[in-house]
This record gives sequence, structure tokens and C-alpha cells, in this order.
Amino acid sequence: MRGVRGGRWRRVASQAGRSVTVWAVSTITMLVLAGILPDFQLRSADGDSATDIAVTAALGAGAFGVLSALVWPLLVRLLLLVPALVLGLLVFVLNGFLLLLALRLNPTERGAAAWETAVVVAAVMSAVASATGAALAVRDDDAYRRRLYRLADRRRRGGPAAPSAPGMVFLQLDGVGHDVLRVAVGTGVMPTLARWLDGGTHRLTPWRTDWSSQTGASQLGILHGSNEDVPAFRWYEKDSREVMVCNRPTSAAELQRRAVERTGDGGLLSADGASRGNLFSGGADEQALVLSIATRRRSRETRSRAGYFAYFSDPANAVRTALSFVAEVGREIGQSTRGRVHRTRPRVRRGGLYPFIRAFATVVERDVVVAAVMGDMLAGRSAVYADLVAYDEVAHHSGPMSRDAEKVLERLDRSLALIENVAEHAPRPYRIVVLSDHGQSPGETFQARYGLTLGDLVRAGCGLPVPRKAQRTHSGAEARAAVRAALRRPVEEGREQHRPSRRSSEPLVLASGNLGLVSFPDVPHRMSKEEIDARHPALLTTLANHPGIGFLLVRSEEHGGVVLGPFGTEIPVDRLDDNPGPLAAFGPGAADAVRRTHGFAHTADIMVNSWYDPGEGEVLAFEEQIGSHGGLGGAQGRPFLLSPVALSAPVADEEELVGAEHVHRVLRRWLSESDGPQVPLPERQDEQRAA
Repeated sequence: MRGVRGGRWRRVASQAGRSVTVWAVSTITMLVLAGILPDFQLRSADGDSATDIAVTAALGAGAFGVLSALVWPLLVRLLLLVPALVLGLLVFVLNGFLLLLALRLNPTERGAAAWETAVVVAAVMSAVASATGAALAVRDDDAYRRRLYRLADRRRRGGPAAPSAPGMVFLQLDGVGHDVLRVAVGTGVMPTLARWLDGGTHRLTPWRTDWSSQTGASQLGILHGSNEDVPAFRWYEKDSREVMVCNRPTSAAELQRRAVERTGDGGLLSADGASRGNLFSGGADEQALVLSIATRRRSRETRSRAGYFAYFSDPANAVRTALSFVAEVGREIGQSTRGRVHRTRPRVRRGGLYPFIRAFATVVERDVVVAAVMGDMLAGRSAVYADLVAYDEVAHHSGPMSRDAEKVLERLDRSLALIENVAEHAPRPYRIVVLSDHGQSPGETFQARYGLTLGDLVRAGCGLPVPRKAQRTHSGAEARAAVRAALRRPVEEGREQHRPSRRSSEPLVLASGNLGLVSFPDVPHRMSKEEIDARHPALLTTLANHPGIGFLLVRSEEHGGVVLGPFGTEIPVDRLDDNPGPLAAFGPGAADAVRRTHGFAHTADIMVNSWYDPGEGEVLAFEEQIGSHGGLGGAQGRPFLLSPVALSAPVADEEELVGAEHVHRVLRRWLSESDGPQVPLPERQDEQRAA
């Protein structure tokens, strides 16, 4: 009993010592800032002694610390309805308000500061106090463990005790290809993953995407077990006259509904799961920053941005993220300027709002998602799936192997290390699986090489007038959807026709990385090659013979479906194994991917895959991207799966892991092996595989 009391008093004394130390450092910081900033004063107009000034600083620092701890969470809760990105920018203003309030409450009545100066002082003091507290806690394992438990106390309170069976955490590094990961691990860019692989605790397995190598198709297949009838990132559906876009909330919700209806199952996370930062929910009860629920009526259960409150309710987190946000904006402006000065090629525009979108993806969303995953682990959730989009956004504009993208991988590795550390303090053991949904292939844009867009080329083949100046084709990266959802703005607003008129005979051309889709809205069915030739005799020849085009897929009344290439090449899809023709350059599996897409109900009238250079691994993006994905060709179709060796091997030694639906079945098996949530395998999928 005496030992227990002694341990309790030691913990109290240790906590008190840390609090006093943080208070002292904050006081010194306030004194230093008062000496540097002319509009920040800690003495009266008549002058005060050094002792009086020190007392004023100590009282002001103490009052600011108390207000930050007590008032800040209430302010954030009141402002929860404010869009998340705006809330992040309001952090500085709110902190400045708390500092001014602290000075007003000071009984010495000596402190004063201009409003703009108060914002600066509050930000610096919060950052210094946070850094000091973290540095003191690092040396105290007990204190660190208690701090981590407090982080998830609200989630655990009142809930059942966590089971002893291992939980599963699936971390998706959006857009990181298998080869990029191997280079990053080998060169020391990602030391955490290198330690896992070198230590023999994890294995690395490549897998192959479907033709549509993008997050919408891959994540839908991984989380819900079916990505049937998702031919691209964006496509036109003639029966509903709708343009579907994977990162539009309404489209994501519809795609998820179709997948659940097709499989008869809620998803991978339907038993005690959590979905964080994803396009789809996976059937999870606990959801935050999930795009498919962003259009629902807001409630405590369905609020897609609820994770922002859990993170920004801590003022230290809020200030640190806000400062990192500003630094990232400056970093992007500097890197973009350096690229223009050195005339780096290939290069795309990186001005406008892009620096802020990049900062949101690489700082705000990363920090919030990582904090949510930590909370889920400390709350004992059985299965967590989270998407980190930082690399994908930067690689689109800087290139998948660029120095800019490498720096993002370094920061993502630190996030993985933090999650690993938190797992040691969770109420149950966790197995961490890291995977990607696709890779990225480098190369300049189609427009930069040929001076026209795919839409211009299609119009020329149809005999329609082509604008003298090609219009810019905007990127459809996932981070932009997250920003728009946070700001409550429609995704892809004004960028394309949402409901094209059936009376228009002009073709509708949509781009998904290096995959293009051409549809004729006035024809209610999928047009055949014969119908297209009769209507536009030069169109298919113009496209197939263009040096920037790899191959076309069209329906044929004679052969069912044909792949078209240059010099009159025409190969039926059921003969591609014997004669791959233009698909030969795209490697193994290309024929199967094309055949599968040909069978979709909403495949476009003309599917266009860009040129691909197997030697350099380059493609030509139909969007404004120098690192692209969405079609066939190169690293974009070769993501990775990094799993603990305690789990069974994803596939047998001689077997390939092909398709997102196959990955889904592997993850389901691992959940069962962990004695975690028992998600029943739908009978329909068993029957399909048996057939």
C-alpha cells in the first residue's frame, strides 16, 4: 500500500513539475516577445520594475494556459459548423482572442497588445508550450502513455472493454507505387517501413490494378468487394444522362449503394470498423472525412467532418497544424518558382489555389486522419481503414519520383512511426497493414506534346471546328474533393456537363489520367464501330493512328468488341491472348483488364488509352498532370501491399494478386485470422469465384 501511495505521489509531483516548467517557459517566451514586438507591452505607461514585469508575464502566461485548456474546446465546438478549412485558418484569430482575454483578466492591469500582435504572440506561445510539454513527456513513458489514453478518453468512455484479439489497421498511402516504395525504403527515405521489412516483421507484395487505375475503382473494390461497372474516374451514363465522377459526393454515394446491392454485404468494416479520410465507408459505423456520406443530412452519426473537431479541440494541435499549413504553402510556392526559373520539364501550372490544396492534403488532412486513427486504436476498434492522400496530390504536379514527392514520403513515414508507437499503448494488440490503391506513371501531358487536347482531336476527327487555343483540362485529384467537401462546395462544379443534352450530336470527351472516354449523348445505347464509322468516317482512324494514342476499345457488331491500333490494326477482344497487338507493350494482364471493362454496362462508346513507352515507363496524361494514373501503362497499375508476416501470405508463391476485388478477399481473410470482426463472405462472391 505504501508503494502504491508513493507511486501516486511521484506521478503527481512529476505532473506538477512539468506544469511549472511549461509555465516558466511560457513566461520567458512572453517576456522575450514583449522585448521584440513594439505593440506588445507588459508594463504601465509610468514604467515598472523588472519584478513587476516578470509578475505580469507570469500571470498572463498562466491565464493564457488555463483559458486554452478550458475555453478552447468550447470555442471549437461552437464553430464546428464552420467549414473545416476555414476553421483551420481561424486558429490564429481565436488564439489571439484568448491572449487578449488573458491580459484583461490579469489583476496587475499592465499588459496590452495590438490585435494583430496578439495573434502572433498567441501562436508562438502555444507552439513553444506544446513543444516543451512534448519534450518533457518523451522522457517519461508513464506520462506519455497517460497522454495517449487521454487522447481517446471520450471515445472509450462508456464503451465495452476492448477484446484481447488483435485488431487491424489498414493505412492506404494514396498513389504510392510498388517501385516508388522500394526506392524510398532502400534509400532511407522511409526508415520505419525499412525497419519493418529488414526486421522480418512485414512482407512486401505487389498487386495489379484493373484498367481503371484510380482511387474510386480500387478503393470501392477493396472496401466493398466489387468495382464492377466503374470504367474510369469519370464517365457518362446514357440511361440516367449523368456524368459520374468518383470524387463527387453524390456519385460516391451511388457507387457505394450499387456495390452493396451487388455483393449483398455492407463492406469490409461492417463489424466494429472505422473509416477515415476515404471515398467510401466500407460499412463502418464510425466514419469521419468520408466522401460518400458528405451529402447526407448532418448528424452526430453521419457527420463526414466530425474528425476535425476531435483534432482541433486541442489548441496545441490546432496551432501546430496551422503553422505547418502556412509553411507548406510557402514551400510549394518556392518549389514551383524554382521549377519555372530552371525551366524544369515536364511541368504543369501550379498557381492559383493549388498551394493551399496541397497544404490541405499534406498537412491538415494528414494530421486529422492520423489523429483519428490513433483515437480508434486507443478506443480498441477492431478494424480501421484510412487513406492518406498527401503523396498522390504532390506527385500529380511535381512527378512521382521528384524531390517534392520524396519529402512527402518522409513525413508519411513519420506518421506511420507515430501510429506504431500508439499501438504499443492501445488496449489491444494491433496488426498494421500498409497498402496503396494505385501508383503513378510519369510523363508530360498530351496537350503539352501535341498542342491540343484529346477533346480537340476528337472534334477534328468528327469534322467539327476546333478552338484555336486548347482549353486546360483540370486535374481530378482526390485532395481537391476533400477540400471542396470541407468547404461544402460541389465537386467538379462547372468543370464538365453534369447532364449533357441528348439533343446534342457533339461528342462528350472525359479524361481520367491517361484514359479517355468518348460518348455520344444523343445515342441512347453504346455505339458500335460500324455506327461510329457511318456517322464519323474519319474519327476512329484519326484516333488510332495518332502517335499519342496507344489503343482504342469499341463495340463491334461483328466481333462483340475490338481493340484498334495504328495502320488498320483491329483485334477482337476474345483473341487478344493469341494476338495482343497494340496491347503487347502494356504488359501481362492488359488483355484481361480490357475484356473485363468491355463487359461493363456503362463503358463509353470509345475507350482511349494513351501512348506508353515501356523503356521509360512514361505515358501521356489527358489531364493537367505530369504524374498520372487512371489507365494502363507503367507504374500506375502496380501498387503494393505490405503486411505482417503473422498473417497468412496474400497469395501463393506462383500466384499474382490481381484486381481490387482480390485484395478485398485477402483483407477479409486476415480479419478472420485475427479473430476480429467476423464479416461473412457473401455467397454470391463464392459462386462467382467457383464459376
